[in-house]
Amino acid sequence: MAAWDLAISVEDLGPDAPPVTLSVASDLHVGGVILKLVEKTQIKRDWSDHALWWEQKQQWLLRTSWTLEKYGIHADARLLFMPQHKPVRLCLPSGITLRLLACFSNPVFQTVMGICRMLNIRRPEELSLLRPIEHKKKKKAKDLEEEIYDLTEVPLSSASRPCLYNGMPAHFADSSQMEAIYKMLSVTQPPPAPEVIAKQYRPASVVDKAHIHGRWLDSSRCLMQQGIQENDQIWLRYKFFAFYDIEPKYDVVRLTQLYEQARWAILLEDIDCTEEEMMLFGALQYHISKVSQSEPQMMSSSAAMDDLESALQSLEVKMEGESSTASEMLETMTAPDLNDYLKIFRPKRLTLKGYKQYWFKFQDTSISYFKSKEESIGEPIQKINLKGCEVAPDVNMAAQKFLIRLLIPAPEGMNEVYLRCENEQQYAQWMAACRLGSKGKTLADSSFQSEIQSIRSFLAMQKSSSSSHGNVPASDESINTHSLVSPRYHKKYKPKQLTPRILDAYQNVAQLSLTDAVMRFLQIWQALPDFGLSYVVVRFKGSRKDEVLGIAPNRLIRIDLGVGDVVKTWRYNNMKQWNVNWDIRQVAIEFEGNVNIAFSCVTADCKIVHEFIGGYIFMSTRSREKSDTLNEELFHKLTGGHEAL
Repeated sequence: MAAWDLAISVEDLGPDAPPVTLSVASDLHVGGVILKLVEKTQIKRDWSDHALWWEQKQQWLLRTSWTLEKYGIHADARLLFMPQHKPVRLCLPSGITLRLLACFSNPVFQTVMGICRMLNIRRPEELSLLRPIEHKKKKKAKDLEEEIYDLTEVPLSSASRPCLYNGMPAHFADSSQMEAIYKMLSVTQPPPAPEVIAKQYRPASVVDKAHIHGRWLDSSRCLMQQGIQENDQIWLRYKFFAFYDIEPKYDVVRLTQLYEQARWAILLEDIDCTEEEMMLFGALQYHISKVSQSEPQMMSSSAAMDDLESALQSLEVKMEGESSTASEMLETMTAPDLNDYLKIFRPKRLTLKGYKQYWFKFQDTSISYFKSKEESIGEPIQKINLKGCEVAPDVNMAAQKFLIRLLIPAPEGMNEVYLRCENEQQYAQWMAACRLGSKGKTLADSSFQSEIQSIRSFLAMQKSSSSSHGNVPASDESINTHSLVSPRYHKKYKPKQLTPRILDAYQNVAQLSLTDAVMRFLQIWQALPDFGLSYVVVRFKGSRKDEVLGIAPNRLIRIDLGVGDVVKTWRYNNMKQWNVNWDIRQVAIEFEGNVNIAFSCVTADCKIVHEFIGGYIFMSTRSREKSDTLNEELFHKLTGGHEAL
C-alpha cells in the first residue's frame, strides 16, 4: 500500500509545538501509529493513559487494533494525542470544590462511577454531572479565589469498591491533608451565612427550574464530546431521586452529600414546603450542626464487626422464622379492621370547599364510603381503589388540620380527593393505611404499625411544647436563624421572631443522634409533595402554548403555566412504551387505556427527558439479589437512545 503523511499534534509538547508528521499506510492499525509517534517524540514517560482524539469527527480512536482505513482516516484528519484523564474542578452538593482527574474518553456514566469510587459514594447511578449556572453579576477578584482541594495525585483504580482503611478509602489515609479532605466530605457543613444564601441563584419560577435541568450532561457521551475542557468546573449532583439501600454505616459521604443537596434545595426554595415544615427543617439543621461539632462523624465501621453483625442478623431471622406457631401466623394473616367517620371533599374548579361526613371502611387496598354506619352492609356510595394512587399529607398542627390528599389515576389524568380526619390518632391510622394501599399492600402487612409510628413521631416533631424547656438553649445563645430558613422568611420575620419558633421545634429533635437527625431530615424532605420533580418546558403535540413536564421517580406530570396547576399525571407503571423521533426531536409515550402523548422539548434536549424516563425505570429494576453488580448495559439500553445519524 502507498505510504502517506499523517500529522498528529502531541499535547505534551505544548500548544505552540508543530504537529509530528508520520509516514503511514492505510493498513496500519491505531496501536502502530501510537508506537511510531511515541518513538518519534523521544520523550521517556508512561504513555499508557494517552489516546488519539479525532477532532473533525469528535471521537476517540480507542480501538487500537482497527486500521486507519477502517476508521476512515485520511491525510486531512486532525488528530490529537493526549491523556484520557484530565483534571476538572468538581463542585459537590456541599459547595466544596475538588480538583481531581476525570475520564474524558468514557461515557459520562462511567466517569461518574470513577469519581464516586474515589470519593467512596455508593450507588453512583443516582448521580450525574451538569454544567454550572453562570453568574450574571461581575464577581470581585477575591470572590473568585474559592478554595480548591486537590485530589489529582490519587491513583485511579479499577476496583469496583475502594479498599477501606479505618472506614475510609486507603488513598485518603496517606497523609493528614488527605484525611482532612475526607473528613470534610463526610461531615455536614456549618449553616451558611444569610448573605451567602442571598447571593446564590434562586429559581423564581418553574421555568427557571426547567432551565437548570437543561444543563445535565449526556450520560452516553464522553466529556470531550460535550465541549468540557481541562480544568473546567462541573457540578456533581443527585439526578435520580430514587435512593436505594442507604446504609448509614457505609454511606457516610453519600448521606452527607445527599443531606447537603436537600438542605440547599430547601434554603434556595427549589422545593416548596409549609411554614411549619420550614421551622422543623431549621431546627434539624441547627441540631445537626451542633451535634456534628461534638460528634465528629457518622458511624463508620470495621469490616470484621460488620461480618459478625450480618451473621448475627441472619441467625436472628432464622430463629424468628422457626419459632412462630400456627396460631401466631393466623393472627398476623388476619388484617385489623379500619372504619370510622371521616369527611370527604372533591375539589372541582370554581367550587367553594365543602366537606361531607360519611362512614368509611378500609378493605384490602381500597376505601369504600357509606352514608352512615348502619348502611355499611349494603352497596357503598363509591369505592376508591388506592393501588397506584398518590398520597400526600396536608397537615397543620397549630390549626389542628389533618388532611390526606389522594390523587387517583383515571384515564383522562388524575382525580383529586381530600379526606379530613378529626385528630392525629385517626390521621396516623388512615394515612398509614392509604400509604400501604397505594403500594398494593393490605393492613395485614407487617409494616402497618411501624408506618403509624413514624407518622406519629413526625407529627410530634411539629408540635409546639412550651412547657418542657429542659435542654433548650437560652434565647441569647447565638443561633443565627436566618442561616436556617429560606430568604422568604428573612423578609417575613425578624431573627428574634424566628428564634423561639425554631427552638420550639428543636425540642422535639434535640434527642436525636447525628445519623438519625440526618435521616429524619431526608425523610421529611422526601415526604414533601414536590419531592423529586425535575422540570422541562415542552410543547405538546397539537398545543399552541408551552407547558411544563415534571418528571418524578414514579410518574410524569403536566403543568399548565398559566395557572401553575397540575393538569394531568401519568404513572410509569401504566406506560406501555416510549419512543424518541430523533429527526424531529419529539418524544412519544403510549399508556394503557389507549392514552398517547407526544411533545417536543423547549428548554432541554429531548435526550435529557429520554434519559430521565429510562433512568427511573432502570432504578426500579435494582434488587437486593443483584445489589452489588450494576447492570451498566441495561442502563445504556434504557437511556442511550439511537440518535439518527
